[in-house]
Amino acid sequence: MYKCAARRCGILALGMLTVAQSSLAGAGDVVRTPLPDGNPFPISAAVSVRAGVDTVYVSGALPAAINKDAPKGTAPDYGDMQTQTVSVLNSIKGTLAKLGLGMGDIVKMTVFMVADPANDNKLNFSGLMAGYSQFFGTQEQPNKPARSAVQVAALVAPGALLEVEVIAAKPRRPTHR
Repeated sequence: MYKCAARRCGILALGMLTVAQSSLAGAGDVVRTPLPDGNPFPISAAVSVRAGVDTVYVSGALPAAINKDAPKGTAPDYGDMQTQTVSVLNSIKGTLAKLGLGMGDIVKMTVFMVADPANDNKLNFSGLMAGYSQFFGTQEQPNKPARSAVQVAALVAPGALLEVEVIAAKPRRPTHR
């Protein structure tokens, strides 16, 4: 009888501890699973978002035109892949800031890329990564989203080399009554 009662008390205590831990704001609400074998590539293998977290879906962002002398609707109008990537991620950063979120709150990213005329009509993945790596997996912002990068035939803005959409998540702040 004593063993059974002690066991129930232990289970009850464990349950209460779990409830107490889960009520801590932000404690494990967003869990990022690193790539295997210590791979330093700046993405997560997976990101889990638990209940009680606000999820924000950000529409695809395109780069801003930067070269007034370049013909409209051409890649030079927007700059090279790295320049376009930084432009797009800064745009997303601004959108998130208006919502009280930051780049570290991004849990999923999808990158749509077209072939780069300046790169033998091939994807310029190294240019993407040069821009991307300024925002993710850095000392200032170590969080890494899950990410997909796909090639598409064209984007809505001629000359744009990429479009990026993201999903961000942040634990809800407790409301005081």
